[in-house]
Amino acid sequence: MSAALDREWTRFTPAERMARFAVYLACVVAIVWSIRTIEIIPEFLYDAPEQMADLLTRMWPPDVEYYPTDIHSALVETLHIATLGTILTLVAAVPLGVLAARNIVPWWPVNSAAQLLLVASRSVNSLVWALLFVAVFGPGALAGTMAIAARSIGFVGKLLAEALEETHNGPIEALRAAGAPWGAILLKGYWPQVQPAFWGIALFRWDINVRESAILGLVGAGGIGVALDDAINYFYWDRVAMVLVTVFAVVVIAEILVTQIRKRII
Repeated sequence: MSAALDREWTRFTPAERMARFAVYLACVVAIVWSIRTIEIIPEFLYDAPEQMADLLTRMWPPDVEYYPTDIHSALVETLHIATLGTILTLVAAVPLGVLAARNIVPWWPVNSAAQLLLVASRSVNSLVWALLFVAVFGPGALAGTMAIAARSIGFVGKLLAEALEETHNGPIEALRAAGAPWGAILLKGYWPQVQPAFWGIALFRWDINVRESAILGLVGAGGIGVALDDAINYFYWDRVAMVLVTVFAVVVIAEILVTQIRKRII
């Protein structure tokens, strides 16, 4: 009886404590290794607040007169890149999403091939896609549009495939029992269930594409990033501030617009 009373309760077993210690140790090693790898120069780190204050002083006030001459046309081009890239994304992502959904296409080689394409699309950053398409099509908005589309296909296709796989099977079985063809089952059984998710995904991706297309000009893919890159290269920091303010305003407006559209559609 006394032995039972002397037992001490512990939250973790010895094996669990060792595992937690190993995880903490691995995190510390990773942090120390990362700090040593990036080679932080202490003098630059100490001088950073002063340099940042000097940069902000040069950026204020923003050059408002620079907006109508160069920024406005570049901003319109950015919106065109994001919109057309999103449309191309939907055209390519919908078939891939259907092929990747295991409940619609129950053949694993087709599912695996579609998923491989989706993974390949979203595993490459949009700036890398832009560099590739600039090399193919040359500098300009076409390269930016193709980069936005190539990057977004994997995102939209994956989420659409997951939405299709989460649909209820009741309406599908009813349509099959009634002898409906495959196309009718897809349009009348699956589409009504995934339609809210589809429009939500499309709007969310367009919102992201507006932000991403704003920086593609840094590698020559058109848009407002070209104006930003020119201002930085010539040290026109007041113009840089005006570009950044414009990008911020557009992102906020796009966020509000997408939210309102989602409320009305979904």
